[in-house]
Amino acid sequence: MTDSNIIKLTAAQIAEKIASGELTAVQVTEAHLARIEAVDEKVHAFLHVDREGALAQARAVDAKRERGEKLGPLAGVPLALKDIFTTEGVPTTVGSKILEGWIPPYDATLTKRLKAADVVILGKTNMDEFAMGSSTENSAYGPTGNPWDLTRIPGGSGGGSSAALAAYEAPLAIGTDTGGSIRQPAAVTGTVGVKPTYGAVSRYGMVAFSSSLDQGGPCARTVLDAALLHEVIAGHDPLDSTSIDAPVPPVVEAARNGSVQGMRVGVVKQFRGEGYQAGVIQRFDESVELLKELGAEIVELDCPSFDLALSAYYLIAPSECSSNLARFDGLRYGARTGDDGTHSAEEVTSLTREAGFGPEVKRRIMLGTYALSSGYYDAYYGSAQKVRTLITQDFEKAFEQVDVIVSPTTPTTAFPIGERADDPMAMYLADLCTIPTNLAGNAAMSLPCGLAPEDNLPVGLQIIAPALKDDRLYKVGAAVEAAFVEKWGHPLLEEAPSL
Repeated sequence: MTDSNIIKLTAAQIAEKIASGELTAVQVTEAHLARIEAVDEKVHAFLHVDREGALAQARAVDAKRERGEKLGPLAGVPLALKDIFTTEGVPTTVGSKILEGWIPPYDATLTKRLKAADVVILGKTNMDEFAMGSSTENSAYGPTGNPWDLTRIPGGSGGGSSAALAAYEAPLAIGTDTGGSIRQPAAVTGTVGVKPTYGAVSRYGMVAFSSSLDQGGPCARTVLDAALLHEVIAGHDPLDSTSIDAPVPPVVEAARNGSVQGMRVGVVKQFRGEGYQAGVIQRFDESVELLKELGAEIVELDCPSFDLALSAYYLIAPSECSSNLARFDGLRYGARTGDDGTHSAEEVTSLTREAGFGPEVKRRIMLGTYALSSGYYDAYYGSAQKVRTLITQDFEKAFEQVDVIVSPTTPTTAFPIGERADDPMAMYLADLCTIPTNLAGNAAMSLPCGLAPEDNLPVGLQIIAPALKDDRLYKVGAAVEAAFVEKWGHPLLEEAPSL
């Protein structure tokens, strides 16, 4: 097979061909490395490409197959890893100058599980600094372009991971989702992204932004590929105190047997209205009709507290980030500025943070520190946590009536790079539909549901399931995906402009 054929294969197809001997893991890895070399100067999906490390992993997979050892379901499949997970011997910057040049001495639990499953890690992808953003424009290393239109954003904070998928630089990727940073990039790039139930994937070795919200998850071009990756990275981890000690739901089985027949699907009235692009609503309404055709019962839902989710989130997340980022003091690891013998430790810390943190990180640290300060804690942070409880209760009531909830993933398609750079509120509105799920800890998926007619850019359909019912996402997602493929005769992503 030629390199151009190899990079268009799904992860499941690649694994099958490597296991059968039709392809070698080295061939597959080299094809994707060549693709990165050919297009990433334009896309800028990667911050670091670990060419030698990836080829070494691929050679190890081929050696296993030659010895007749059983290979896992993703053995030899290349993956793009968001630069927020520590990777032994490989730079981990979190998109920030404050960690520029830092080489972790250990692997995150997620990284370990990928390696144990013989997944080939190609390198680390670009992201908004410390995962704070919805466009990847806040990266200290420059923005990433959307392969559908390189002048537009690929979403954030995990825009590097979603762009790598859409540009065929990798068949699999890892993202993290604090307020929508897996699902929103998936929506605007025409890919699949899943936020598992909070605590389902270990956060050990994942650089913290907001500890009660952060969640790693799988990104792919198909629902089945996402399920296969989900199964590899999920599971209890004693090193993470928030890790759930429960079996991983049967996500792969659900993805292989997609159906919505007899399911009750909720549509929340708060997830539409002012600020939603007409083409996004049109494609969402068509998706709801498609679900009806596939045998689902549609139930209208009213979740009034969802209107408060954005405000609550932008108090809770900055408050937690102001605490988590206090460790970056210029004294223990990472960048250090002003250590010339004339400054005190406090001055070195101040100078390091001034030089190392970008504007958005500073904005959120200041907001969070203010919300936690004496005299304001109850009025701001405390009140936001009460709203969080109301949102959780609204979800609980909703899931008494329905099996899953659907909505647009984002109110608009990908916007031009720079359009919202000076308007933080406009940027924050990109996460309007995704934030409630993070506040409640539920599971959610975004998958493509067509192109908006006004700009011919991808629209995402969000599916939300109760906590620990992640398999429902894949059951519904696979059914919708199959219906789209049957309707148009090919996967949506193949319409993406060529690089």
